[in-house]
Amino acid sequence: MNPSELQLHYPLGDQLPAAGATLEVAPGVRWIRMGLPFALDHINLWLLRDTLDGREGWTVVDCCVTRDESKAQWEQIFATQLEGLPVLRVIVTHMHPDHIGLANWLCERWSTPEHDCRLWISATDYYMARINSQGETSFGGAGAARFFASHGLTDPESLAKVRARTGYYASMVPAVPDHFRRLLDGETLVIGGHDWHCISGYGHAPEHIALHAQSLGVLIAGDMVLPRISTNVSVHDVEPEADPLAAFLASIDKLRALPPDTLVLPSHGKPFTGLHKRIEQLHAHHRDRLAEVLAACTENPGSAADMLPVLFKRKLDLHQTTFAMGEAVAHLHTLWHAGQLARTQDAQGVWRFSPA
Repeated sequence: MNPSELQLHYPLGDQLPAAGATLEVAPGVRWIRMGLPFALDHINLWLLRDTLDGREGWTVVDCCVTRDESKAQWEQIFATQLEGLPVLRVIVTHMHPDHIGLANWLCERWSTPEHDCRLWISATDYYMARINSQGETSFGGAGAARFFASHGLTDPESLAKVRARTGYYASMVPAVPDHFRRLLDGETLVIGGHDWHCISGYGHAPEHIALHAQSLGVLIAGDMVLPRISTNVSVHDVEPEADPLAAFLASIDKLRALPPDTLVLPSHGKPFTGLHKRIEQLHAHHRDRLAEVLAACTENPGSAADMLPVLFKRKLDLHQTTFAMGEAVAHLHTLWHAGQLARTQDAQGVWRFSPA
């Protein structure tokens, strides 16, 4: 464990759900853990015992990416963990591939003439997922390559690979359901006899929805609060002047209103308590990174690419570099929007930041 983790508490210790099985973390709330083909090698999904429209069954929260291994694991769960009951609906916290990838497959798999297994998601993330699954996206393609080049990524091989990733999102999210039910901030869903309150979050995804059940003392946090790592907060080419880091920090501050002993169910890592401490840690982390970026730009006007070794001390592959570039721009933009840095475009068209 790193020092920050030692300040959190893991009620389940080192317990993990076995592949194709579940682990109960609260009454009627079961934890599923599935593998991912990335450096971040797993995602946590949740099964909630439910009654919907008079039918007994389960609500799924988040889905995993589309791939055969994930489908096979879901089939094993269906066969052994559902007590002979159906999946009634699929809730997705946000539109990133590891969360929504199999939503269409799950909804089709469990829809019947008598009951549509519906996708529930924020409207913003639904429509972004639809757009990204059908064409070139900010996850790759010519637009992303131009954006990264304008922020100092000049390596021709890396830019060529980004330019070639036109189908990156669609490879993991080949389809999104044609219909959905909109989730709104402040809305209350009744799931399994418990009130689950929707809490919107910004900065990581367009309109992330976390779910809090006060009666259970549980927060399904999605990617907004993770115990081991800081949530990715990036600027993308479709919104090139955005300030997502400020939006993210304001969003996690909303969670301070929840009880300090809330059991946090994150999308990556283990369930933990210590929500307020983790929020403080995330603020401190970004405060330190912002100070480092400001100091680097004070010494020499810098681009986002120049900030990569300042923010990331390890070697990055292309997948990690695209995330890191987005994060570097996000930190520069927070300082720029706050008036601490100014930006100018050099003769090569690269944005460089220096003290205002």
